[in-house]
Amino acid sequence: MATTIDSPRAPHTVRRNRGVNWEKWGWIYMRASGVVLLILIFGHLFVNLLVGDGISAIDFAFIGGKWSDPFWQVWDTLMLWLALIHGGNGMRTIVNDYATRPLTRKILLAGILVAVVAEIVLGTLVIYTFDPCPVGSPADLLPSFCPVNQ
Repeated sequence: MATTIDSPRAPHTVRRNRGVNWEKWGWIYMRASGVVLLILIFGHLFVNLLVGDGISAIDFAFIGGKWSDPFWQVWDTLMLWLALIHGGNGMRTIVNDYATRPLTRKILLAGILVAVVAEIVLGTLVIYTFDPCPVGSPADLLPSFCPVNQ
């Protein structure tokens, strides 16, 4: 018994775009960043929740001490950037799948881009400009590692 497949209504044509395939690179980024994010997030949770006194030790002084070390600044920056770009790329994919009108799609994609860029800029500024010992603060409000005389 032979099975035949009906021929398609229109002939199949292969479109070759000579430019960069952004969808392919977005797909690869999602997989690679997902693996790296797993390592970064579980490392973050392990250090913050299991090492030392656990969750009861997380306060202003803990974050100030952690961000005084360049290693943790880079770790948290990498986690922030990868997570926001990963999430923004996922939202972009959802908008491309479900937004049917071109104007609606452009507005939503622009909104996602603005939100991701703003959060990356503000989050990076917080990580690198955080000062746990602000000048002129009352001594009883400062963490224990801050010099009293400022």
